[in-house]
Amino acid sequence: MGAIDSAKACGADAAQIWGSNPRAWAPPSVALSVGREFGQAWRDAGLGPLVLHAPYMVNVASPNMDFRRRSVDLARATVALAEAIGALGVVVHAGSAGGSTERAKALEVAGLSLATIADSAESTSVFVELTAGGAGSVASTFHHFRELLDTAGEHRQLALCADTCHLFAGGYALDVPDGVRACFDEVRGLRLSRRLRLIHANDSKFPMGAHRDSHTHIGEGHIGEKGFRAILAHPLVRRCAVICETPGRLEDHARNIATVRRLAGLGGPGGSTTKAQPSVAPGPKA
Repeated sequence: MGAIDSAKACGADAAQIWGSNPRAWAPPSVALSVGREFGQAWRDAGLGPLVLHAPYMVNVASPNMDFRRRSVDLARATVALAEAIGALGVVVHAGSAGGSTERAKALEVAGLSLATIADSAESTSVFVELTAGGAGSVASTFHHFRELLDTAGEHRQLALCADTCHLFAGGYALDVPDGVRACFDEVRGLRLSRRLRLIHANDSKFPMGAHRDSHTHIGEGHIGEKGFRAILAHPLVRRCAVICETPGRLEDHARNIATVRRLAGLGGPGGSTTKAQPSVAPGPKA
């Protein structure tokens, strides 16, 4: 129940948690009955969206068939726990195929892997997180996600997780209002508005287009407060759960959450959050 106490301590009304060791192949060791109890306690505490993150080991685009099979099995086990908890969804990275695999082949195996993972979900969404790009990356743009979604047969349980640091690293100009508008115009143009349900709000230590996944505190990186004010005001974002994955301890999470609330024009935690406004919480990674 530590996640409940931590969320309350830093003023969050949403959270992203691990279901198992993030850097190991072990599936969740928590019994599904315990997961159901935790989910009920979370809701009884008056907290909002809860998301699980699949372990970093998961790579749905791996050219190694055995590695890919283990990735799918581990992600499906995380989905099972999320279903028991009643979580909003499970975050799975879009994957990387390395430099030696043709993109068309990488796209095919990633799409099929994601569809298999999504087949195990009933009420829980499988959030595909776009990466910061670079060699072997399968999906770092909204166009790439559209390709993945088409390959996966537009599976109804697949949704989109957009990380602000990753998007900025991939070339989206989120540091200026015009760039923010262009970014989300692309989402609409690709018919992905209904799929976008989760935002990872992270500032970037590196300039736009650097393809570097390095998070920093909100307003202290290259996106800056001006960029985040425009991001958090956008209608598509205001329908999403917003999770901060910024580095540091509980007091740092509280500071980032307070900054997001201020830039979004929100009040305090709890009752001020509605469906049309973002929820905020510390995430699992720096």
